[in-house]
Parts: sequence; structure tokens; C-alpha cells
Amino acid sequence: MLVALILLICWPLAELYVAIRVADAIGVTAMIVLLIATWPLGSWALRRQGAAAWRRLGAAVAEGRAPGREVLDGALVLIGGVLLIIPGFISDLVGALALLAPTRGLMRALLARNVRSRLVVRTVAPGSRPDVVDSTARDLDQPRLRP
Repeated sequence: MLVALILLICWPLAELYVAIRVADAIGVTAMIVLLIATWPLGSWALRRQGAAAWRRLGAAVAEGRAPGREVLDGALVLIGGVLLIIPGFISDLVGALALLAPTRGLMRALLARNVRSRLVVRTVAPGSRPDVVDSTARDLDQPRLRP
């Protein structure tokens, strides 16, 4: 929670700092044109890469295999496209990295490891064993099973 709050405060300040430095280097007009140009590029990439990710997801489901990789790819494509639409040079860089296949593979691996570790930590109570299930089963009368 604290990390999200710090990121929420620091990200816009970092974007503003980078925008000022870029404006000093290439001029204010060129900086504004660059920021505006990434919006249609992000929209196009989101449609194109999103459609491809959707097709890969459908193919994985049709083959009967778990679509974990495809779901993460789709999420990264969505995040990358949205970051390209949001004005800012840092967000554009992170968005472009999320849309490029080689760097998306690295991001996917990091994200999968992080999600997997958080899921295991959150689903297993501290001090308990994950392989022991404490539950009770009851038999129901046949008439209660039918709608």
C-alpha cells in the first residue's frame, strides 16, 4: 500500500521532470508533438496487439491447455497500450517495453513469479501446511440434488 502511494506521488513528479528536460533539449513544441503523437500510436498498438493476444488466448482454450501465458500477455498489452495513451515519456517507455515481444517476455516472467508467490502466500494461512485440508463432507438426499 505504501509503495502504491509513493508511486502515485513520485510518478507524476518524475514525468514532469523528464518533460522539462526533454523540452530543454528539443524545444517545447517538439516535446508537445511527441507527447501527442504517442496517443494514436498507443491506440493502434492496443488494437493490433490486443487482437493478436485475444486470438492466442482463444487458440490456447481451443487446444485445451491452460492459457496462463496468454492471459499475462493480454494484460501486458493492455497496460502497454494504456501507458502509451497516457501523456508522459516514462509511461511511453514502459508502455513500449510492454508491447515489444522480447521485453514483454521478461515482464511476463517477473509478473508470473510475483503473482504466483502472492497467491501462495495469501491462500495458505501462516503456520499451516498447504497440503493438509481440513474439511467435512456430507451426503445429500437425491431429491435435493435435482433442481
